[in-house]
Formats: sequence, C-alpha cells, structure tokens
Amino acid sequence: MAETAFAFGADAVYAGQPRYSLRTRNNEFGTLEHLAQGIASAHRLNKLFYLVSNVIPHNAKVKTYLADLAEVVALKPDALIMADPGLIAMVREAWPELPIHLSVQANTVNYAAVKFWKHVGVERVILSRELSLDEMAEIRQECPDTELEVFVHGALCIAYSGRCLLSGYFNHRDANQGTCTNSCRWDYKVLPGEEQPSGDVARLPPPPPAAAPTGQVWLLEEGQRPGELMPMEEDEHGTYVLNSKDLRAIEHVARLVEIGVDSLKIEGRTKSPYYVARVCQTYRQAIDDAVAGRPFDASLLSELEGLANRGYTGGFYERHPDQAYQNYLRGHSESDRSLYVGDVAGYDPARGLVEVVVKNRFGRGDRIEAIHPAGNREFVVERLENAAGEAIEVAPGSGHRVWLPLPEELAGAFLARFV
Repeated sequence: MAETAFAFGADAVYAGQPRYSLRTRNNEFGTLEHLAQGIASAHRLNKLFYLVSNVIPHNAKVKTYLADLAEVVALKPDALIMADPGLIAMVREAWPELPIHLSVQANTVNYAAVKFWKHVGVERVILSRELSLDEMAEIRQECPDTELEVFVHGALCIAYSGRCLLSGYFNHRDANQGTCTNSCRWDYKVLPGEEQPSGDVARLPPPPPAAAPTGQVWLLEEGQRPGELMPMEEDEHGTYVLNSKDLRAIEHVARLVEIGVDSLKIEGRTKSPYYVARVCQTYRQAIDDAVAGRPFDASLLSELEGLANRGYTGGFYERHPDQAYQNYLRGHSESDRSLYVGDVAGYDPARGLVEVVVKNRFGRGDRIEAIHPAGNREFVVERLENAAGEAIEVAPGSGHRVWLPLPEELAGAFLARFV
C-alpha cells in the first residue's frame, strides 16, 4: 500500500503501531522490521513516513509507552501523529526535536486550540473533519505559522472525528483503541415497539397505517442479532445510528490550495492497492492543476466514481441538509464506472505477453484501462491465454492467472474493466 501510494503521487504515508494507534486492524506494520522497511523505503524515494501514535490510552498503555516507542523513534520517522495530551508531553520531554502532528482525534475546530497546540510544541494540526472551508480559512489567517492538514477523501464516521462507542458497546472492540468493527454499517431493521412500566421495551406488531399506539417507540434490530431490540431516539435533527457516505473533496482542492492548507490527507485503511493507486493519481493531478492555476478537470470526479464507494459527500466543506451526509440505501461499497479486474504481475519475453493475476472476471471484447504510474492506457482485450498458451474467452475470477498481449512497460499496472 505504501509503495503504491508513493508510485502514484503521494508525498507521504502514515502508518501506526497497532498497540498505540487506531490502526489495529489490517496493519502489517506491527513489527519493528516492517516499520524499518517502510521508513527506509520512503526515505530512499525522498518521501515522508509519519508514525501514527494517536491512541487515547488507559493507564496500562501509558506505563509501557516510552519504552516501546524508543525503538521506533530510533528508526527516524518524519513525525509522530498524536492525540493524547499526556503522551504528547511525555514525547516532548523525551525527544524534544521530534516533530509532532496533532491527530484528527483531538477534534481541533478553532484557531484558539491550534494556537494552544503550537504553544506546547505541535508542528502540524490535522483539523477536525467537521469544519467548513470558510472555517479553515479563518484558522489559517489566525495561525499563519502552524502547518495545517485536512482529510479530503475516504470513509467518514458517524461520530465526531471518529470518537465512537458503538463498536465497543456491541462487542467490546473500542474504536478509540483501534479495533472498530464499523457497527454503523451493519444491516439494521426498524421495528415498532412499546415501552414497558419497567423501562424495558417490547416489540409490537406493525400498527395499521392510521393508528399509532400511545407510547410507541421504534426499535432497531441488527441482521446478525435477532431479538436484540434497541430503542431508537430521534430529535429535530434526525437519528444517527446510520451509515455515512464517503468523503470526496477533490472539487475543493483548488480552494484548499488557495487557503494555504499544507497537506491533504486520504483515508485508505482496509482498502486495496488498486484503490490507493486510483485515489492518489487523481488527487495528485488535482493538486498539480490547482498549483499551476489550471481549471478543475471534472473528469476526475468520474475517475473516483469508478472506485468502490458508499456514495460520496462533500462532508462539512460546504453546508448541506443532513440527508446529504447519510447513505440510507447500502452499507457496502459499489462501483458505478469500472471494476478492478487484475494486477499485471510481470512480462514473459518468450511469449511476448504480460501475466495478469485476476481479481474479478473479464474476457475477450472487454474495454480495459491499465492504471500505471507512468500514465494510464485503454485497450480492448482481443487475445487471452492460459498458462498452457491456449486461447481462452474469459478470465474466470479471483485466483486465476492469464496472459495478455500488452507491452512490458505496463508491468505493475492495475487493470480495470469499464462497466
């Protein structure tokens, strides 16, 4: 993932030690060896590697923190991304020259807070996702000497900057310790219910359309937990145990450049290298265009539509009605433009063909895009062979390997089929 991000235009990556970050799941940087490889690889490319250390720790983790961190600091990450003020104070004392970036988990939403964090030694503040463009601009004006970073793409949380307890409530996997199970995206049903004198709730049969029993409440039932009924409360703003759309702010990149934001951040945890390649390549172009004064290329929007997503929203960048943020139809990802179908694993000079590791079904006659750091290409599959050199009509699906007549320079490309 890190190598792909760098190849397709990223200037930096962020990765965390599982014990001390909110990156416990799907994290291969759990060993010093892997962290050393990642940091060294970034530095060979003149890129940056930020170590995420943004856990909100209980006492047990505080006691072991400095000793465990010392070996990692020795690997020379370019900054620590942190959230807890106690841990920040400990790091400031132990390693006064080590740059610290304030995590989005710290929920920074105003310029006074930015000034405070600057005063205690924080070099960069990653602003809360709940800010508008105008609020960001005001913070930049008030805090010209502090680096600012904002999220521009990826999953959004139903809770304030990710501080959610839903996963911890259901199965004791706390999002604030890095083990979130994305409970907000589970399949819920809304059922009629009635509050009992004891304070408990009981399920009712569906009422006639014109009649609603006195004391009726609405209950949520998650698909894998039948019979576990949860009262659903609603105020004038709605109810929030629902699935957020994904953030996409590429159309706002020019404004962010104008404001003077120092870093645009992409959330990509649990995503594929193909996703990373597409998003980094697309935002790289948007940034380069904005810096050069070129107008926004609207085709970049369709490039991102082709990725798996839960529907897109601009989040809080511009103010919209509440329903613009919620995806009421689905909690899984879909792709509306193209489908990731394979990786070009190498070139066979004897056959003059590239080898493709198949991820999804494709076949002869399909229009394919090869996504490569040197530039993308489109082609139609006119010839397809199996390992024995036999002509085939279809690459059946994940796990298979096929061969295509593509040039050697496309080795390492990702392939997507237009749909």
